Amino acid sequence: MRSRRLILGFACLGVATAAMVATAAAQKLSAVTQAPPAQSDEVESLLGSYLAGRFAREQRDTAAAAAFYSRALAKDPENELLIEQAFLMEASEGNWPRAIELAQAIVQRQETHRMAQLVLGLSAFKAGNFEAAETHFRTAGSGPIGELTANLTRAWVKLATGDVDGALSLLDAGRQAEWAQFYIRYHRALIADLGRRPSEARKAYALIFKMDARTPRTAIAYAQHAAKAGDRKLAISILREHLSKTGGDGHPTSRDLLNRLEAGEEVSLIVNSVEEGLAEVFYGLGEALTGEGGISIGALYLQMALYLRPDFPFALAALANLYEATKRYQEAIDTYEKIPSGTALDTSIEIRKAFNLNLLERPDEAKALLDRLLEKNPNDLRVLDAIGTILRGRKRYEEAIDYYTRAIALIKKPEKQHWVYWYARGTSYERIKKWPEAEADLKKALELSPDQPLVLNYLGYSWIDQNRNLRKGLQLIEKAVSLKPDDGYIVDSLGWAHYKLGNYEEAVRFLERAVELRPEDPVLNDHLGDALWRVDRKREARYQWQYALTLNPEPEDVEKIKAKLEHGLLEPPVVRQPKKQNRQASRPNNKRRAQTKYAPDAPTR
Repeated sequence: MRSRRLILGFACLGVATAAMVATAAAQKLSAVTQAPPAQSDEVESLLGSYLAGRFAREQRDTAAAAAFYSRALAKDPENELLIEQAFLMEASEGNWPRAIELAQAIVQRQETHRMAQLVLGLSAFKAGNFEAAETHFRTAGSGPIGELTANLTRAWVKLATGDVDGALSLLDAGRQAEWAQFYIRYHRALIADLGRRPSEARKAYALIFKMDARTPRTAIAYAQHAAKAGDRKLAISILREHLSKTGGDGHPTSRDLLNRLEAGEEVSLIVNSVEEGLAEVFYGLGEALTGEGGISIGALYLQMALYLRPDFPFALAALANLYEATKRYQEAIDTYEKIPSGTALDTSIEIRKAFNLNLLERPDEAKALLDRLLEKNPNDLRVLDAIGTILRGRKRYEEAIDYYTRAIALIKKPEKQHWVYWYARGTSYERIKKWPEAEADLKKALELSPDQPLVLNYLGYSWIDQNRNLRKGLQLIEKAVSLKPDDGYIVDSLGWAHYKLGNYEEAVRFLERAVELRPEDPVLNDHLGDALWRVDRKREARYQWQYALTLNPEPEDVEKIKAKLEHGLLEPPVVRQPKKQNRQASRPNNKRRAQTKYAPDAPTR
């Protein structure tokens, strides 16, 4: 809720900038045709660099975009749009000397440019010029996010000057929109703690925790505040409630803090300086913006957090996550390696690095990394699961089963969060045609987590595909769809179940919806083609089959689709009803597919 509207304030800026860029490009293209040959070459070079930068930015390759925009700017140093684009890319890469230089050039032309003013404010703050920092931050306060960012940053600047009352007066949550109150109260608590107002801090923390007990960062901050104030009992209860509401083992930092408090260790506050508090502003908003789809702005905010605090583990992890989301896997690895070792994040970081190595087509390196990690702690379920996941994604199912079996053996008392181990092993058994073992594991996973859509879908579809437990199988898939109605693979399962049962009109309805959700999947398009053929929409059926061939289907499926294109579906399938479970399947088992090539935890089929 708190971050749902975070990127709205940037939407108009993005549209306006895009329109201005398009106009400038058109003007430059016109100049090419009108200029003398030498000038024409120069303009073409300028345009080439500009367009290459724009393309790189669209591909989320901000490092390349920064280089291309800088090259274009060297050709046209007074171009306002090029200055702005170069600034945004340099700041997104954390190239601060150049970004600050460009920010100064921008504010000479656009005094209220939000991001440039924020960067200049941070530069002034780091230089100890708090008056200038406050001015820059106030000037950056347009729009919902701009206003929130300005209030938070100005409050920390006030605290830096020793004005605790002034800092807290800027953080009146009652005047803010509901989504902004979370951040206002959180920073009010942090500032009150540093300003030696523990009772005010406790009140703000309690309100935050009541609003959302699931967020690790604020729960940890509240617990550390309570422990620092001498109330260890409250601190432990906060973390226990937080972990119970998050499910599973919770965030490793939360779990580690609870263990340390229970062991009697002393802990400090989560923020111990004004600079750390200011970094917390940009980290919190940057992570939220990224989570809501504002990747470009989120990257800028996270880099600003790291400008203030280069070794900030949470900000580095969030930036690495952003690189993963944009498929910059090597940059993600490089960022993870900047996180200081010796923290509760160590194992999680190594696992993420291994997954990124795997996505870079370096699976042997990934497994070797995880094997070394496993040698240090052979009873770590997370590492066993990670190795199994990579092996399963590489279709090395028997090897994956060995690791999942080792993990399951360590679980003395299975709980809801452990469903994934039985599910993963069950799907691996199914892929090597050991159905009795697969069924037992899938049933166990469903017993542990009865409302898990992946298990409901896999088990229900498997039963129907084998002409077993038809009524129950259909019920499981229908429940899975009700829980995840926008998952194309699960909706496809329901459509294909109706197809197998002879309910062709229903099959078409659900399969058309599945293809809308996952238009790039060859299996789903193939399924829809079959269903359309059965309802005598044969021209549309052939179109779907032809389209499926363009989507790189599995080699064994290619010939089947080509045969259908040539001959259609020759024999009508046997129509079956859920009450009858003794007829043979009308179609050989359809191969399940992972949603992505090496992400077997994604919805199957």
